[in-house]
Amino acid sequence: MDSERGALFDPTFGGGTIAPLVGDRAWVTAMCDVEAALSRAAASVGLVDAEHAHIVTAAAEVLAATLDITQLGVDAAAGGNPVIPLVTMIRAAVSASGVPAGAVHPGATSQDIMDTALMLVSRDALVAIEASLDDACSAARDLAHAHRTTPMAARTLGQQALPTTFGIAAANWASGLRRARTRLTAVRQACSVQYGGAAGTLAAVHPHGPAIAAALAAELSLAPQLAPWHTERVVVADLAGALGTAAGTIGKIAGDIVAMSATEVGEVSEDAPGGSSAMPHKRNSVAAVTARAAARRVPGAVSTVLSNMDHEHQRAAGAWHAEWETITDLLRLTGGAANRISTSLGGLHVYPEVMARNLDATGGALLAERVTTALSRHTEDARDIVTARCAAGAPLDTDPAITEFLAPSTVRELLHPATYLGHAPELVDTILNELVLDIDHTRHPKGSR
Repeated sequence: MDSERGALFDPTFGGGTIAPLVGDRAWVTAMCDVEAALSRAAASVGLVDAEHAHIVTAAAEVLAATLDITQLGVDAAAGGNPVIPLVTMIRAAVSASGVPAGAVHPGATSQDIMDTALMLVSRDALVAIEASLDDACSAARDLAHAHRTTPMAARTLGQQALPTTFGIAAANWASGLRRARTRLTAVRQACSVQYGGAAGTLAAVHPHGPAIAAALAAELSLAPQLAPWHTERVVVADLAGALGTAAGTIGKIAGDIVAMSATEVGEVSEDAPGGSSAMPHKRNSVAAVTARAAARRVPGAVSTVLSNMDHEHQRAAGAWHAEWETITDLLRLTGGAANRISTSLGGLHVYPEVMARNLDATGGALLAERVTTALSRHTEDARDIVTARCAAGAPLDTDPAITEFLAPSTVRELLHPATYLGHAPELVDTILNELVLDIDHTRHPKGSR
């Protein structure tokens, strides 16, 4: 029998931690939890005997841990979802104790159980993803603080542009991670119970439908529903979109780290670089590489969710079913990417001396704009003079056409990267201060003190 899905590749792509939270057993446990909570919720309004609800809960707990998932999958094929055979199993398990069939799955449809289970799986996985993003953000903050004024070459369109600092680069990484995390938190808090019955009217449990739905939400610690949302899929789309944003943020950082660790650049390296099966000299930024790989698979899955929002009428034929594994994959991939970028940032080595060397690679041309500005106060030909000198690859401080107006020492001072960082250090402070305020607000929301 094959090993559990993901066992081969999850460790590489960071999914080892998130996999148990989104795997088949997690789904089965979530469905059993929903069925048990639904019986208790129905008991709270008198539709199910309280002792029967207790028996259902105990049976569901046992089944969640012991049932044969492979067989459940086979049995699910006939009805198109695993809830139908699962309900049969629970009813069989409690019948010997005198529990009537109606005490299991009261007033529900299969989609109620699947959607609510999806919310439970997503909520628990999001907690883990947020923790990884917090760790990554903290590591990026530390890098920004440590390298607030460390000069490095900014690169635009793949070319050196002007000096910046590694601090502002890392601060922007931290800011993106925090914003992505904040959005995921909001989505997690909005994970809503689903309870609507066969056609979303709760007719089978009238007049107790809203009360059961509210009790079900409380039992599962999910957000209450305003109304059944069987074919109104914004909550699922928001989840996919937030995961896509987080993955995109991670992918950008991972791409920067990979580029900055290239042999010809050499400005950063990971704490535990990976080797090559063929080339002994290789020191690959494996954590960033695999974070990027996981993140790059996410947009397609997000697109699948968004393109399946058009659920027809009161129950979709296929669009709903397409969400289960897609959202599972999104959680697994984004969680893995978050785990790997946290590892990369948490052990990132920064080499200011190499950054300084790379700043000198153009022989001062990096700050030719600054020389042009100073020279233009003396001659209208300033741009042509500086451009011609840069094209020739010759030093600016020895060009007679320049030194006629600017002393060589003045030119060298103008070409010193550390004197042309603009507001970069201040911007680092601004971002880091904002992150502290945001973290404090998250820990102590308004009105909670």
